Amino acid sequence: MNQKEIKELIEFLKEQDIAEFELERGDVKVRIKRAVPGMVPAYDPRVHVPVPEPPRAGGEQPAATTPPAAAAAPVEVPSAPEEKLHTVRSPIVGTFYESPSPGAPPFVKPGDVVEVGQLLCIVEAMKLMNEIESDVAGEIVKKFLNNGQPIEYGQELFTIRPRT
Repeated sequence: MNQKEIKELIEFLKEQDIAEFELERGDVKVRIKRAVPGMVPAYDPRVHVPVPEPPRAGGEQPAATTPPAAAAAPVEVPSAPEEKLHTVRSPIVGTFYESPSPGAPPFVKPGDVVEVGQLLCIVEAMKLMNEIESDVAGEIVKKFLNNGQPIEYGQELFTIRPRT
């Protein structure tokens, strides 16, 4: 997918008022997420930043509003005992790299057994290469990202089945 196609896709999504879109073609993955006026972002319990509304013209104060009650989600009853998996999350915003250099084999892949302190990946942030190490010993169950993909703080990187 070239830059022109991506620009056309973005324009189409704007025209159709689509806020989030994901496309995967072979090894290329494109995810577009844009802010839409009136759209309320998902609540993250780790972050709470009150943002006061600006004063309105004429000195009027905005009326207090209460958020609508959230609809109750159906409760799922697990059919089998849930496996306790450990999730390794990104401690910073940056770019995910699965290997030390292009063309080199990845540090780890699903099925590999890792030890505490073993290097899992690199997250590049502001031209600094930050090594992400395993904080548990066990087996890599899933890798969530592709090489070179941008990541956010707290985003899932790997799931590990801890050794018992």
